[in-house]
Amino acid sequence: MDSPAQRVSCIPVENIDYGDGKLLLEMSSIMGRFEGMLKEDGETLEGEWRQRGRIIPIVLKRVDEVPVLRRPQDPVRPYPYDEEEVVYENKEAGIRLAGTLTLPRTEGPFPAVLLITGAYEQNRNEEFFGHRPFLVLSDYLTRRGIAVLRVDDRGVGGSGGNFSRATIEDFAGDVLAGLEYLKSRKEIDPGRTGLIGHSQGGEIAPMVAGGAPGLAFIVLMAGPGQNGDELSLSQNRLRMAADGVPEELIDKNVVILKKVFTVFKEEGNDTIAGEKIRTLLSDFHTNLSEEEKQYLMNPEIPLSAKVETEVRSYFTSPWKRNLLAYDPKPALMKVKCPVLAINGEKDVQVPPEENLRAIEKALEAGGNRDYTIKELPGLNHLFQTAQTGSISEYAIIEETISPVALKLMGDWISEHTREMEKSESKVRI
Repeated sequence: MDSPAQRVSCIPVENIDYGDGKLLLEMSSIMGRFEGMLKEDGETLEGEWRQRGRIIPIVLKRVDEVPVLRRPQDPVRPYPYDEEEVVYENKEAGIRLAGTLTLPRTEGPFPAVLLITGAYEQNRNEEFFGHRPFLVLSDYLTRRGIAVLRVDDRGVGGSGGNFSRATIEDFAGDVLAGLEYLKSRKEIDPGRTGLIGHSQGGEIAPMVAGGAPGLAFIVLMAGPGQNGDELSLSQNRLRMAADGVPEELIDKNVVILKKVFTVFKEEGNDTIAGEKIRTLLSDFHTNLSEEEKQYLMNPEIPLSAKVETEVRSYFTSPWKRNLLAYDPKPALMKVKCPVLAINGEKDVQVPPEENLRAIEKALEAGGNRDYTIKELPGLNHLFQTAQTGSISEYAIIEETISPVALKLMGDWISEHTREMEKSESKVRI
């Protein structure tokens, strides 16, 4: 079975049964099941998809070709600006980073932005479920006269290094290398250069800003303000609620996650920590009802020995250990440049109320007087216009980034870089 909308293919169907027009398909690897009736035309199956305790009515029709996902905001060449493939080095880490630099065709030097991807391995376009938000964002900003550098994460695409062995500090070093590269380009005005970080990139941007006094601004798109473990628990609760999981089971899930996090914090030996986590998860799974097991097809609550092994490695990896332990507030308190922090109202990965409030308090405590905090109605973690905010919606929404979010960021950056240009002109006179 393939799910084009989720960009998943070759899911094994372990059991197939057909008789009297009734079709049954079972996929144990994803705890999925389809039951449907073949209509008289022989072209249509009407039935139900069952997974994670949810029952979804579904109609399957015969087609000659797999439907193409529509992503209407993806820019189409030829672009009204210049695009250049670039490679530069993070000398301290000894790795080469590859990206794309887009430059306006007007007279420079230009204000510039370096884009910082979110968690997990991401390419320069931050590609996810067929969406390429950083491609759309860079296109929009460059058309407005702002140069944009977007980069493959270390270990991804054209970039060297090992993602899984890196920490958030390592990624901050990669960003600093990108800023140094931008400063080396004659087309770029280093005094009007800033950062846009999405999700985990919104944690990295303040880290870099605190140690880069010449930075002009930072934009935090769904950037966390909570501690790593607090954020993980909050997002887990919201994501499960958006998927229709009963409240009682959500509470059980949060309890086991807290225990896992405690092991991770207190046990530095990966082998011992992994075994303790395995025991916790095994006991947790044994005590669940069959109905509850159907709900918990969740990457952080594994249901098989194979996945259990992968999750133990996931929790004890340097990246995950660092992420769960990280508190963004001290770094935010050191940020003195202008800050725009935005979140979608329906974000279930970085809950807007708690995180925007934490960001604002940290900036205020640090003495920053030029910041804008906005919660955008109806938008999810990717800043798409959404119904529930559930991750399951991401692929089926055609919009990649809301025009409202794009305009807000473009206007704010243009306003701040324009003011800086005027100020610098006065100084030169």
